[in-house]
Amino acid sequence: MEQELKSERTKQIIIDEAFKLFYENGFKTTSIDKIMTATNLTKGAFYHHYKGKKELGLEIITSKLEKRVFQGMILPLTESGDAFKILETTFLDRIKTFSIYDKQHGCPMNNFINEIGDFESVYQIALKNIIEAWKAALVLLIERGKAENSINKVVSSPAVAVYLISAFEGIRGIRKLYENDVIIDEYISGLSLYLSLLKA
Repeated sequence: MEQELKSERTKQIIIDEAFKLFYENGFKTTSIDKIMTATNLTKGAFYHHYKGKKELGLEIITSKLEKRVFQGMILPLTESGDAFKILETTFLDRIKTFSIYDKQHGCPMNNFINEIGDFESVYQIALKNIIEAWKAALVLLIERGKAENSINKVVSSPAVAVYLISAFEGIRGIRKLYENDVIIDEYISGLSLYLSLLKA
């Protein structure tokens, strides 16, 4: 039992350090050697858990990235209450909560999509699954809002969902180019205007 716990702790250390390095430096430029140096573990410890970087990358996507998107952007959409307010709060408030570190490095999922989304089909499928889950949650919320008369009935729920996801992910990437949040403020102003057009 103790050995199993130690093994699981070792695996988590690898995942945490690899995620940080992928986020800061990119997936392709981060070698297994760099990950092992950051963890102070041996290559044997790495290969005990993973066949290679490809397998580790997939685990980062399906654990770290999926969890971040679920907790930050999907779970809030399932709360009870006024659907329009939930939509507004989720997108406007979330963008304001990111630390300087997160702003400087962008969205981890978006970084992965841009760097390796077309690199391996296994990555593409895993990343697409996260987007599809987010889109599905948004469509459900928008449809609920239409039924409750808080969201305009004539809007296309899938179109609004894709637009909101794309704009949110896009600004996370663009923000990396700027030293201050003026671009974020402009995005928030534009998003607020767009959301007001959806209100019933």
